[in-house]
Amino acid sequence: MRSRRQSPQGFARPAALAALLLAAAVMIAGCAAATVADRMPTAIGGLPEGTPARPSTPSAYPSVNDVPSPRDDKVLTSEEQKKVEDDLVAARNRAATANPTGKPAASAGSP
Repeated sequence: MRSRRQSPQGFARPAALAALLLAAAVMIAGCAAATVADRMPTAIGGLPEGTPARPSTPSAYPSVNDVPSPRDDKVLTSEEQKKVEDDLVAARNRAATANPTGKPAASAGSP
């Protein structure tokens, strides 16, 4: 009796089928990883104890293409801008005379 040996081509079809099934299983597992990780014990890679639960509804993303509404504020006049600049210069000068060294004051609690 003659023994039948399978050719290398005979193994190609079952190997391709096994690879296809393995790829499908990995893809399905990848889609469910977020929910599976929530229920896995910490010892095997799950979420640590005390982790807050995921929100039931996803957070809303800001609208990217929406144009903001026009501002109600008006532009400062040159007189108003000059007054604001003078107030800032006066505040800077008061701060400089109160602390001439330029170093921050030590807090009461530090030694």
